[in-house]
Amino acid sequence: MPSTDQPVRGNPKTAGNPKVSLPDSTPGPAADALPRRRAGAGTRAAAARHRGPWVAWWLLTPAGLVMLAVTVAPIAFLVYASFTDYDQRSLFTGAFDVVGTRQYTDLLSQPEFWDALIRTVVFTAAMVAGSVAVGAGVAQLLTRLGTAMRMTVTVVLILAWAMPTVASSLVWKWLFQPGYGVVNWLLTQTGLFGDMTNTDWSNSAPLAYLSIWLLIVWQAVPFIALTLYAALSQMPGELQEAARLDGAGEWRLWWSVTLPFLRPTLTLVTLMSVIWDFNVFNQIWLISAGGPDSATTTLGVFAYKTAFVAFRVGQGAALSVITTIMLLAVTALYIRRLLRSGEDL
Repeated sequence: MPSTDQPVRGNPKTAGNPKVSLPDSTPGPAADALPRRRAGAGTRAAAARHRGPWVAWWLLTPAGLVMLAVTVAPIAFLVYASFTDYDQRSLFTGAFDVVGTRQYTDLLSQPEFWDALIRTVVFTAAMVAGSVAVGAGVAQLLTRLGTAMRMTVTVVLILAWAMPTVASSLVWKWLFQPGYGVVNWLLTQTGLFGDMTNTDWSNSAPLAYLSIWLLIVWQAVPFIALTLYAALSQMPGELQEAARLDGAGEWRLWWSVTLPFLRPTLTLVTLMSVIWDFNVFNQIWLISAGGPDSATTTLGVFAYKTAFVAFRVGQGAALSVITTIMLLAVTALYIRRLLRSGEDL
């Protein structure tokens, strides 16, 4: 019998213990394959990192081509056309000349342009003020309603917001029609303004502005109200509770607590309302067509008449470029304010 004092071969740590037998530590095929697998995985990872940007660009190519076709190319042609004398003759013959900045100088020298600009700025301010004020009130109202009533009001707002502007403008014009308009009939029934059955709102500048203002505010309130309500639902309740404990009333609570909390969201919806209302065209054109006597001709209507009624396409393109530059300036001021305040875009 072999002696129990003989050490076990292969591992000196098991010497003197015949019951322990560990495998030989000599590297085998499996141990040799492990570094190769790790090296292969590292190579594939490096290749994937090198290939990643190109794969991302290839995946974005279809969307990029669509954006190039429907956004970038028309804008580039618009800017180019603003430096030409493209007109009705060019539509049939394709002939036009590059005239440099003549379209811009001619446009800026027209009193009609400055009148349309003043109307646009004043009317935009009135529409934005009305939309934001009513929207903020509806948002505050939603916070006070019960669950069932709040859901009902929300659905109504979404349905009003989802209605196309052309359809809603035509229905709105029918409501204010002389002879059979529902609004004229209701106002006549109240007796406050006398007999308004045959009143033509579109032939009176103040009434035309009033009807258009009501329509645009009605269309803008749902988005503003739902956006501000979403922001209000994120406001910590401790802020209002602390203000009430300090004796603040409802108006003071809104002015000192709620309004500062809503300021970023309120600024955003105000900027978006300025951009939308500055470019309003469908509602004005379908209700008053810029009349009476160009009293409701804003920049959008003026650009349409210049480019597609008078067929001065080059000058209409220059007017569109000027309008875009003004809106970009407003947007730049907003972004600069956000960057200075340290808020997220």
